[in-house]
Amino acid sequence: MTKSNSVKKKKVKSVSTAISSPPPAGSSKKGVNDALRSVKLKYHAGKFSASSKTIRSDVNAAILPQPQVIRWDQIAETNGWDPAYIESFLEQDTLPPPIDPELSKPSRANKVLHEWKKEVENYLDSIISLEGRGSGAQICHGCKSTGDDVTYRCVTCDGGGMWCGGCVLKAHQCQPLHRLQVWQGTHFVKCSLKSLGLRIQLGHPPGTKCPFPITPYKDDFTILDVDQIHDVSLDFCGCGHSGKTQVAQLLERRLYPATVTSPKTASTFRLLEFLELLQYESKLSSYEFFQTISRLTCNTGLEATKDRYPTLLRMIHQWRYLKLLKRSGRAHDPTRPASQTTPGECAVLCPACPQPGINLPAGWEDEPEETQYIHGLNLALDCNMRLKRKNVSNTTADPSLNRGCAYFVDDPPFREFLEKHSKEVEPKSTCSRHDAVNLADVRPGHGYAASGVGTVECARHNSKRPNAICDIQKGERYCNMDYITILSLYLIMLKFFLISYDIACQWYIHLFERIRLIDQDCVLLRSETTVRFVVPKFHLPAHIPACRDRFAFMITPGAGLGDGEAPERGWSETNALGPSTREMGPGSRSDTLDAHFGDYNWRKVVSIGSSLLKKMKTAAHDVAEHVIAHQELESTLQKSDIDTWVVAVRAWEKDPTQPNPYELQVKTPTQAAVRRQLAEEEASALADGTDFAAINDISPSDIISYGIDLEAEQVSSRQVWDHSQDRQLTRIQLRSNAMSRKLDLWYQRLQLYIPSIAHLRKKHESQDHVPPYNLPLWLPSQIGKQAPCDVRLATIEYRLREAQAHEALGILRRNLQMRATLYDVKDRWMRGQGANTRALNAISTVNGRIDNAAADYRCAREALIVLIDVLPDQKFDDTLLPLKAEDIRSMAAPEDGRGETRRTLSWIWRQGDANEAGSESYISDTVRVEWAKSRARAQRHLEEIQIVKEEMARTLRFFEWKERQWTSRAMAGRDAGEADTVEGLRAYAMRQAAMSHSFKSSLTESWAGVDEMIAKAFEEMHDPTVFYARRSEEKLNKSSKIPSATPSSASFAST
Repeated sequence: MTKSNSVKKKKVKSVSTAISSPPPAGSSKKGVNDALRSVKLKYHAGKFSASSKTIRSDVNAAILPQPQVIRWDQIAETNGWDPAYIESFLEQDTLPPPIDPELSKPSRANKVLHEWKKEVENYLDSIISLEGRGSGAQICHGCKSTGDDVTYRCVTCDGGGMWCGGCVLKAHQCQPLHRLQVWQGTHFVKCSLKSLGLRIQLGHPPGTKCPFPITPYKDDFTILDVDQIHDVSLDFCGCGHSGKTQVAQLLERRLYPATVTSPKTASTFRLLEFLELLQYESKLSSYEFFQTISRLTCNTGLEATKDRYPTLLRMIHQWRYLKLLKRSGRAHDPTRPASQTTPGECAVLCPACPQPGINLPAGWEDEPEETQYIHGLNLALDCNMRLKRKNVSNTTADPSLNRGCAYFVDDPPFREFLEKHSKEVEPKSTCSRHDAVNLADVRPGHGYAASGVGTVECARHNSKRPNAICDIQKGERYCNMDYITILSLYLIMLKFFLISYDIACQWYIHLFERIRLIDQDCVLLRSETTVRFVVPKFHLPAHIPACRDRFAFMITPGAGLGDGEAPERGWSETNALGPSTREMGPGSRSDTLDAHFGDYNWRKVVSIGSSLLKKMKTAAHDVAEHVIAHQELESTLQKSDIDTWVVAVRAWEKDPTQPNPYELQVKTPTQAAVRRQLAEEEASALADGTDFAAINDISPSDIISYGIDLEAEQVSSRQVWDHSQDRQLTRIQLRSNAMSRKLDLWYQRLQLYIPSIAHLRKKHESQDHVPPYNLPLWLPSQIGKQAPCDVRLATIEYRLREAQAHEALGILRRNLQMRATLYDVKDRWMRGQGANTRALNAISTVNGRIDNAAADYRCAREALIVLIDVLPDQKFDDTLLPLKAEDIRSMAAPEDGRGETRRTLSWIWRQGDANEAGSESYISDTVRVEWAKSRARAQRHLEEIQIVKEEMARTLRFFEWKERQWTSRAMAGRDAGEADTVEGLRAYAMRQAAMSHSFKSSLTESWAGVDEMIAKAFEEMHDPTVFYARRSEEKLNKSSKIPSATPSSASFAST
């Protein structure tokens, strides 16, 4: 390309990429590798034209044996290049370099940055030159005159250039908020258009003056813009030409007034729109934003900027409310003013959730009960303890503008409801120690009016429900959550509800009785309504086994592949608002959170297409694997067993009060149960005359039980701190004295049953003083084969030790669950040194219980191993495995050195609930539970395909309804009023209708292959060979993938 046409090149738009062509006939092989023919289509002068050029290249020629299209966008993506970097070479008809010379080896590093580093000096020189006047410094950009008056320039206008005073004033009649600088002979200083005499005239066309202008007090008016706080001269129309108020005149110029009467401050619409979106994305506080524009105005501190921070807070609060009313169509309703907006009317609805009268298909009510979940609503409840509010201001000084029209409930009715339930005491948890339940009556702390917020969300699509958020005052009280649950279901007359809550196992117990006292017409109370309760997957491991086997998503019919963790995902975005909203008054805080929740919902609407498509791909990809696995499992089982189990599972799915097929029915023995059983056997022996008690006041089982209790007391007495003070040492010595007296009595009684212990005690006597807690008790397990011992006593101890081992494992599991919960609470909610210290103390207490339970188990197992040698007819319980340190972990914790994908469950969670006579029953029970879970996994994947397919259909119907709604608003808008208002109403309605139509069209196109995807999944289920072939191909492709690092890779070219 010659220099003469290089300038024109900038106007040429490249619309395609380089295309290779075969080399000329008779060319050598070397020539093939060295030359490429580049063909480019260029748009110029209203038409396309082709240009070509032969380029020597050692980079890509070798990989183009046949004509192919080089996809430079793929090359850029593979190498981490910016598209502009590729375009800069193609514009010069050259190829990009294969490897950055500064990189030691090919990589995906930012090559653009390395190229830029070579040009740092040039960039710096260009930027520093802008501090001067540049070329043409003496020529006015407007009138082309020269002279000393050409001293002004505008840093906001494109193109730069110097201006004289008259021209710069004339050029900015319609741009009064541009920033000027004036040349002082040696450098530029800031200069305002106000100082040059520019006045902003409102109520008249630009460039005209009002004959009777109204000037603000002291001719001082402030406008906040995104780049500066401007002091301007402004005149309102006073001649009656516009017939509008001062507020209306400002709004007409896209200036938002700070006050209704005699405004002296305004903000540009541009600033409010920018601040609104910036806060949604970054959670930036208004104070930080105001400080930013203040520093843009003067970053030296030498000039005082006007403090308009309180004004900005008020304006952005009002702006959000107005935008909320506008987007929800309230301006198009001439019959109701804004004050009559109904609860939840302005909330952004989830298009995929079932909305009666909006997106449900005709005849959905006739869906069979077994598949009613397709048209069901999945709800998720949770609380966020980080969104506290300090006890500042009140609703009179800081009222809410929304008043329940979006997500937060209306405050006055809510306060009245809480007053009626203020004396209620929450029942303590019967599951694991849930702080949400046990701490529900604890106040949030000194100086706080709210300890957080509670919410009800769409569990499948992570959207906030209308009128479903409230403040919580004393933790997660049931009355608060009941209230928002009822309001969130207003007019939602569906037949199936799946409700997820991390304490659902406790909350649901008397839920319907509580709802009946609040709202007897609630849809949950209808006889035809099916309600299932589940616990989110992340929280489930912290529950007791009975809850895990009843409230799991995987075993709940109609749950699909949901997880119930939707609120947690939302909190991760709103937690950043905590530090700023906790200082706000009640109205500002609720409205601010409402605005952020609305934007959160809108982003879910925008991404609903990719979200549902991803769910469908996941379910369709995995369903065949689980269905085939279940079929293969059933092929190894007896048909009669399967038929019995199917009946049991279906009965439980229809009525959860029936026996749970997912629970192991064989239970472990406890020490209390074994002791009672031994007492009953001794009573029977007394009646038969076969009792072998040596004395009347203590039986054989009592003597062994008492010995095991003494052993536990010895262990607790060994816990002595090296630095104990006198008070602690005194207490320990007193306990030691009491222990010595108990041991003397113990030895006297035990010698009546085991006379040989006298010889053993004498044999093991020591010259040194032995503390009483280290003395041997000479139970049968400690005697072993050292001396004769009644086998009946050894049998009694064996039964008690076995129960002790199982009981210790149960205590160990419960405390591991509790510790997992405490760690979760600490990491997510505890902030500050005091709160973290209390949490660590609680965790330390639980760790002590875990250590004691592990020690008890190991002691019991060691005793069992000794006793099995003296009891040849006794069979050792193989489920009691050695307890290693790495085995002591929660269900969700992976083994050391293993990631999540290779995580294995510790054997303590799989430990059999079978006694010595029930191992066979346990095995059968385990197979039944595993079959039920395998069936559940297959069913949930099949349900997910059905649910997501219907969600896609509902989403399309929702946007059809939205389009019709906005079109009808455009046609039936207000006819009365000013012409520009009527036109604006219709234009906005038609824009919204067009946007809904575009959403529907885009989703229809992106979901075009869903039916084929489902058909392929069902084909794999019916023909496992197809599935196994696909899986083998995926493994082969995965193993053969080699990431490309240089432009010479064949992946850079595609046909």
